Amino acid sequence: MPCGEDWLSHPLGIVQGFFAQNGVNPDWEKKVIEYFKEKLKENNAPKWVPSLNEVPLHYLKPNSFVKFRCMIQDMFDPEFYMGVYETVNQNTKAHPQQELDLNSPRNTTLERQTFYCVPVPGESTWVKEAYVNANQARVSPSTSYTPSRHKRSYEDDDDMDLQPNKQKDQHAGARQAGSVGGLQWCGEPKRLETEASTGQQLNSLNLSSPFDLNFPLPGEKGPACLVKVYEDWDCFKVNDILELYGILSVDPVLSILNNDERDASALLDPMECTDTAEEQRVHSPPASLVPRIHVILAQKLQHINPLLPACLNKEESKTFVSSFMSELSPVRAELLGFLTHALLGDSLAAEYLILHLISTVYTRRDVLPLGKFTVNLSGCPRNSTFTEHLYRIIQHLVPASFRLQMTIENMNHLKFIPHKDYTANRLVSGLLQLPSNTSLVIDETLLEQGQLDTPGVHNVTALSNLITWQKVDYDFSYHQMEFPCNINVFITSEGRSLLPADCQIHLQPQLIPPNMEEYMNSLLSAVLPSVLNKFRIYLTLLRFLEYSISDEITKAVEDDFVEMRKNDPQSITADDLHQLLVVARCLSLSAGQTTLSRERWLRAKQLESLRRTRLQQQKCVNGNEL
Repeated sequence: MPCGEDWLSHPLGIVQGFFAQNGVNPDWEKKVIEYFKEKLKENNAPKWVPSLNEVPLHYLKPNSFVKFRCMIQDMFDPEFYMGVYETVNQNTKAHPQQELDLNSPRNTTLERQTFYCVPVPGESTWVKEAYVNANQARVSPSTSYTPSRHKRSYEDDDDMDLQPNKQKDQHAGARQAGSVGGLQWCGEPKRLETEASTGQQLNSLNLSSPFDLNFPLPGEKGPACLVKVYEDWDCFKVNDILELYGILSVDPVLSILNNDERDASALLDPMECTDTAEEQRVHSPPASLVPRIHVILAQKLQHINPLLPACLNKEESKTFVSSFMSELSPVRAELLGFLTHALLGDSLAAEYLILHLISTVYTRRDVLPLGKFTVNLSGCPRNSTFTEHLYRIIQHLVPASFRLQMTIENMNHLKFIPHKDYTANRLVSGLLQLPSNTSLVIDETLLEQGQLDTPGVHNVTALSNLITWQKVDYDFSYHQMEFPCNINVFITSEGRSLLPADCQIHLQPQLIPPNMEEYMNSLLSAVLPSVLNKFRIYLTLLRFLEYSISDEITKAVEDDFVEMRKNDPQSITADDLHQLLVVARCLSLSAGQTTLSRERWLRAKQLESLRRTRLQQQKCVNGNEL
């Protein structure tokens, strides 16, 4: 373990030390950040930092250094807080204490931003397990709080070194030693600022009812956090995935403030009085339910696959990438075989599933997202568990996914589109509030005859817009706000999908297992964990490779297109050419080639010809359009 545990267990002491040394010099905050950056470079130090994704909140020591892997679900209004303040000595014989001097000219008001962050929606079990196995922080309640800490008086916690009243003493000491005032970073007396209202609401709130943590997907677990960001918050946006390092604030006292303290808080932040009761409830939930993290370091994550370096374009990641690329061919062949079995012996469908899984929106031309490749797998057996088990296979391969069961009831009643609640001043989440690179599997085989009501029609429209334009229009009541996204949509259906897929491939099973669950389970158990991990690296890594087409190949493609049109003008349209180029792009990348070759172009044409021929044959058999 890294030497000097103080920065992990007592980071506020480190912060206070830097402030005491530097006084009101504005550079002291940069020195704090540099200090923690350097600490995190030592001896795999990030692995020793407890993670809120893995360690139960009641095992974590208040005011300790923690990390959190999360998605920004909402951004609240900026907050003003007292960055530097001065205390005065109000000693009496019975009660020596320090009080905040509100009139001191040395007090400094600063600004910070609050993000409401949730665990990554749809994060796969294998991702969570890999992060747990990689981390070495093993926290037990004996070394911090016990699980029942919320029932105890905070004065009883001897190991909580930086209680607000003790911190006032620290600030006073700093002032008497010649520095100016105290520091509000985390664990500060002025922590009352937005949380103060919680205590006011406790009597009127029914706290036995679950607090709505506003997760986008149903059944999600893990803590939501109020994340206080002190610099560079403009770099982040809603739905970004972040890895945060900061100081945990979970004081039970935040939720049991009395009226006097509430009034004091209003003095410090008069704007708080203008909040509605609902807004206070949402923005200042009990810290035991929604802990606060005061951020020291925040990094936007390119991906959440723990088997790859976090940042693939860094110099130190190039060795990993080149090493993996050298063994790409056998990995692709094994993956193709694995998916062929999962698709009941259909190798052509398996080819298209690989292309789909590595597709990504690599740029936008005006409103058109380039690189997306939504696949509709039609011909899926109805009243079978095939689609459910196929989704389980996909879950084992991708870092984040969600299966949407497209029933009439779900379409009419589920909330797909996030909307702004102006009373609570928050963004209420919906199913389509998903981070980039999420796999969304829509199961249309469950669709029965029935009537879509108005919300159902809106939900179908939202799915169509997501597929076509890779955007979701969030509902702000008086207007729609467009949120671009990058979500891989895979549709399973019996006939042709009701939704506008880029590519339809009709399943041709070579076998129908008598027991689908047994068949899929044996398929998964037959794959070595090391091979499965290679599949996972392959599918994540190839999405981030740069790709280009040389002038020579561009000319050859154009000539080919003209030639095909000459022979039969109806055989290929400009849209068909665009799709052919997307298939050729994904096909090249799937072989580890970052530029289009003549050979790959011909192979793309061959795949598309096989796919279209199969659709035509099926059309003739059924006598209707698929």
